Amino acid sequence: MALPQVVFPALPMSTSPQRSPDSPPAHLDVLYAWVLSLRLKTLPLACCGIVLGASLAAVSAEAVWRWETALAALSTALLLQIVANLANDYGDYVKAADTPERLGPRRGMQLGLIRPEQMRSAIVWASALAVLSGLVLMRLSCHSLVEVSVFLGLGLFSLIAAITYTVGRHAYGYHGLGDLSVLVFFGWVSVTGSFYLLAEGFEPRVLVPATACGLLSVLVLNINNLRDLEEDKKHGKITLAVRLGARGARFYHAALLLMALAGLALSAWLWMPVRPWVWLWLLAVPVAFRHLYATLAFTEAQDLRAGLATAVRINLLALGGFSLGLWARFA
Repeated sequence: MALPQVVFPALPMSTSPQRSPDSPPAHLDVLYAWVLSLRLKTLPLACCGIVLGASLAAVSAEAVWRWETALAALSTALLLQIVANLANDYGDYVKAADTPERLGPRRGMQLGLIRPEQMRSAIVWASALAVLSGLVLMRLSCHSLVEVSVFLGLGLFSLIAAITYTVGRHAYGYHGLGDLSVLVFFGWVSVTGSFYLLAEGFEPRVLVPATACGLLSVLVLNINNLRDLEEDKKHGKITLAVRLGARGARFYHAALLLMALAGLALSAWLWMPVRPWVWLWLLAVPVAFRHLYATLAFTEAQDLRAGLATAVRINLLALGGFSLGLWARFA
């Protein structure tokens, strides 16, 4: 079956806003616009799954640890996240979902500092780098035609999913499927994939922390969608939060967080005999419950602006603590 073709709609050239004599140099404006579109604060999420999978592999009896493979996996994940971020910027701009009324930070295209053709070119180059990094990863870690075929398919599927989240007439992010995609790629694919490549095998128990990792990434997406619920509804972006409504999305958020914490508790119990320090993930619990209370109690959408950063912090504390605990040994 042929892979779906992504077509970037042509757009008229945007005009930049008028500049005052005291404005900073134009090249600094453009650089800032690209930094906004790269969404650097989301990049740690791409690292979490790879680091967790690599850490799980490090304590596997069958693993032959190779730093070059771990770094290639990390590079590929980061580049795919960058592709997704740029494509998200482009897709939302094309569909007029990024408006001044939106509560989230404004992006480069919305500010008129990045032209559509420049963004399309950036997406192509970032995609090419992601493919190159993925090929290097397969060269380092795949030892059979079956493994090459499986990981080549996963890589292409991941790249297509990164672009078509908001780009195209059938962008799945506009039909409430973004949460499932994040669970699959940030959890199951990221963690189990990196584990398999480093451990040269699969252990079913790895699915438990992989699921917890995916749920924590969905938590970040949902707080973002909950914040933008009303604007998304106006512009036809039917996220799962829009489908559930404000009340339903709050309880969904609570379920995501509680299931993720339960998954980490089960994971810690599974790995405790060999690495007792995995319970370091509990450092995230106070932050998690303060975040949950704030999400359930908010009255205005703008109250959720800080929630996105807090959700990312929960990911870093919980998954970072668990991963660090896998490496730590008693003196």
